[in-house]
Amino acid sequence: MAGCWRERRRLVSPWRGMQVGSVNRMVPREVELIGVPANSSGTVDGVARAPAVLRQRGLSAALAGRPGFTDAGDLALPAPQSRRGPSGLLAEDALITMIGRVAGAVRGARGRGRFPVVLGGDCPVMLGALAALQDEQDRPGLLFVDGHEDAWPPLASPTGEAADCELGLALGLFDAALDRRLRGVLPRIRGADVIAIGPRDHDELAAAGVPTLTGQLRALIRPAGVHARTGAAAAAALPAPWWLHTDLDVLASTELAAVDYPQPGGLTWEQLRQITCAALASPGCAGWTVCIYNPDLDPGRQGAGHIIRYLTKALAHADGR
Repeated sequence: MAGCWRERRRLVSPWRGMQVGSVNRMVPREVELIGVPANSSGTVDGVARAPAVLRQRGLSAALAGRPGFTDAGDLALPAPQSRRGPSGLLAEDALITMIGRVAGAVRGARGRGRFPVVLGGDCPVMLGALAALQDEQDRPGLLFVDGHEDAWPPLASPTGEAADCELGLALGLFDAALDRRLRGVLPRIRGADVIAIGPRDHDELAAAGVPTLTGQLRALIRPAGVHARTGAAAAAALPAPWWLHTDLDVLASTELAAVDYPQPGGLTWEQLRQITCAALASPGCAGWTVCIYNPDLDPGRQGAGHIIRYLTKALAHADGR
């Protein structure tokens, strides 16, 4: 592990060494929206279209009344190649570039005193955000709200998508099998600094012989264990600064059907709203990723409307408006 820390070239951040201070306590006043049109399947459709569709359906307009709101637009990303790379992941070159560009965008937003809201695409966008936080603090925390544990070994992943693996990648579980270029851009977080809420894929993992993260994180809370205080308790337990990651497949399919890998069970919109509002209201929360909406599965755009209401209401509630 120590060698991996040395391998990643660290940048000097203006916030390094400071107490968690004014930038975090602004949460989430001056929001900067960053779109990441990435799909780790190696295509440019599906979830890659989510940022554009949500803007078309009025997301930026709904947030425009917030003081200091900025829509930074979508990151420019290379065309992905839908083949497995040396680490076993699809579109590996595009993944490496995406992680670096997300890290730069989040670092820039934080440096301007803004609260980055990173709109995917799929879950590996989280890796860039955590890499940016690690330039501020060696041990950033993570509140991981997701319907899956996302710690498949890349070579064992049935899809080859980094969206199967991103939490395991961030935890350094697969370093020995990764290409050096990918290792070089990844963050390195500790299980003791991660709380996962909502995974419900334990039966699938057991059937495939993939180890669960149960017992390896500060907490892993299944949907049945979620209650009204779950979000507040998680926010209070994490080391600051920490990142909020929301994969919308944490929701039940009856709440949102437009996700690529639905499962039985899941949270309601109200449960997710409670978790999110508590997280965003915490002074330690440094930013937010929201991922895994597939507009190709939402022809009537009802799902887009639900997502826009969720985003805008959570942000408004967190700052008391």
